[in-house]
Amino acid sequence: MAEQPTRALPGLQRLIETVARLRAPDGCPWDREQTAASMAPHLLEEAYEAADAIRRERVEAVQEELGDVLVNVAMISQIESEGDRFDLEQVAARAAEKLIRRHPHVFGDRKADSAELAYRSWEQQKKQEQAAAGDASPRGALAGVPLALPALLRAFRVGEKAARSGFDWPDRSGPRAKVDEELRELDEAIAGGDQDRVTAELGDVLFSLCNLARHVGANPEVALARTTDEFQRRFSCIEEEFGYELQGRPLAELDAAWNRAKQSRSGNG
Repeated sequence: MAEQPTRALPGLQRLIETVARLRAPDGCPWDREQTAASMAPHLLEEAYEAADAIRRERVEAVQEELGDVLVNVAMISQIESEGDRFDLEQVAARAAEKLIRRHPHVFGDRKADSAELAYRSWEQQKKQEQAAAGDASPRGALAGVPLALPALLRAFRVGEKAARSGFDWPDRSGPRAKVDEELRELDEAIAGGDQDRVTAELGDVLFSLCNLARHVGANPEVALARTTDEFQRRFSCIEEEFGYELQGRPLAELDAAWNRAKQSRSGNG
C-alpha cells in the first residue's frame, strides 16, 4: 500500500512551540512548575470534558475540549523532552506505527470483514508484539482494563474481555436471570441490615446489569448518562414550576409535576 503524503500541520507546530515557550525560563510560572505526574489529573479531567461535549453533540465544544486534551498531551510531552526522554513527534510516530502494525487487515494482507474479527486481529497482533519484546509471562484475559476507569465502564469492559475468552452465557436469558437472582440477594441483605453485605450485593446487581447490557447491545455508561440527563431535565421542570421550593410539598404533588415534565417531551419513557 502506497504511503500517503504527509500534510503540513502548522496548527500542531504552533501548539508545540507555544507550549515550549510556556515552559521556557521566562515563561509561565504555573506551567514551569508542572510535572508529568501533576499534569495527569488534568489530562483525565479534560478527557472527561471532551467525552461530555461529544455526548451532548456540541460541535464547537467538542473542538475546544479536544484541543484541551491535546494541550495536556503536548505539555506532558514537552516536560518529558526536557529530560531527554521523548517528545510529541516521537509519541505521534509511535502511535502511528502501532496503528499500522495492529491493522494488518488494512495495511497488510489479512482479512477482517467484521468488527469482531478486526478486534481479534488487534489482540493477536498485540500478543505477538509482547512475545517479541520478551514478555513471556502469562497475561490473563482481563489484563489491560485500567483501574482508573469509571466503575460502571470498567465492569462493562471486564465483562467484554471475559466473554471473548469464552466465559459467557450463550444468550441474553442467562444474564437476565442473573439480574433477578442478584436482586433477590440484595433484598435479603437489606432485610438483614448488614450494610457491608448490602454494598456487596448492590455491586453484584450492577455488575450483572452490565453483562445484560452487553448481551442486548447497549453500553451501560451511555444508557445511564442518558437517563441521568433526562432526570435532570424533568427535575428542573419541577423546580421551575414550584419556584425552586420543593421542601415540604406533598409527594403526590411532586409526582404529578414529574409526570407533567415527563409528558412535555414525547418519546421519553
